[in-house]
Amino acid sequence: MEPMKIAVAKGRIAETARELLSEGGIAFPDTLYDERKLLINSIDGNYQLLFVKASDVPTYIEKGAADIGIVGKDTIMEDGKDVYELQDLGFGSCQLVVAGFPGSFPEDTKSLTVATKYPSIAKTYFDKEGIRTEISRLNGSIELAPIAGLSEVIVDIVETGSTLRDNGLVILREIAKVSARVIVNKASYATKNIEVKQCIELLKKGVDDRRADNHNA
Repeated sequence: MEPMKIAVAKGRIAETARELLSEGGIAFPDTLYDERKLLINSIDGNYQLLFVKASDVPTYIEKGAADIGIVGKDTIMEDGKDVYELQDLGFGSCQLVVAGFPGSFPEDTKSLTVATKYPSIAKTYFDKEGIRTEISRLNGSIELAPIAGLSEVIVDIVETGSTLRDNGLVILREIAKVSARVIVNKASYATKNIEVKQCIELLKKGVDDRRADNHNA
């Protein structure tokens, strides 16, 4: 039988997902875990982890190159791919926010200049607010944009807020809460429904067990 292919965003999400699957009984050889590798197979051969750049995970799932994907909610929102989002795993929690200097987003504003690596999310949010935007897409150091005069506000992910504070910026609006989510290819959900649900239950059980251990610690 062809292995269940799980595309995971490289980095912390990939490492945590592998640990959760292992704790649930899907064992992967420790000696093979290396982010330079593109994929690893479970010891029983029934599962395969594909290490993918976060922004590419929804594409792998939509196109059927992988059955299940684990990636941040922000990536899912930005890409808008035709996939099922089935489970919030809860880890990797942060906020997707509008940030800038205090007072840079007045309640009566009609237009804003925005810098972000999430242009689709930003446009959707501000369109709903009835605010015209000029959006500049950036790939790094988003906080620099208002400081350098490129934009009035930014749309970005915030975990602790320390980088904002260090640069005199504040959170002005929250757009969404973000965490690692499970997405599934629609055809796989129909043809491998039992296997997909079993995999998700193992991930969820691992998350629940960790929460219980932290609570009892």
